[in-house]
Amino acid sequence: MKTISSARAPKPAGHYSQAVVHGGVVYVAGQLAHDPDHPDTPPGDADAQTRRALANVAAILAAAGSDLRHVCSMTIYVTDMAHWPAVNAAYADVMGDHRPARAVVPVGPLRGEFVLEIQAIAGLH
Repeated sequence: MKTISSARAPKPAGHYSQAVVHGGVVYVAGQLAHDPDHPDTPPGDADAQTRRALANVAAILAAAGSDLRHVCSMTIYVTDMAHWPAVNAAYADVMGDHRPARAVVPVGPLRGEFVLEIQAIAGLH
């Protein structure tokens, strides 16, 4: 098992890795909409948060030797289903015609102003 770290995504805030690779599969830890270049910037609305969280996932996948086109499964944790139309629209825009398996899980409050967290599983190139 190999741990993955990218400076283009937020550093882990706890006892976990940004991702691990095992058996040709990349397991990306849940990503919030933290911007590693501007950590004090508010995360924005659901659209902006979706795009930033997916950018974090993409950066981690790149560090592992993969990309969003190789994602097999994503789980999106969202604090309020009222955000879902904006989240889904931004997700569809970023992911394009690639449609990995996906689950949406309503959850309680996340840290700070965050309204979603995205976790991914992808294959290597």
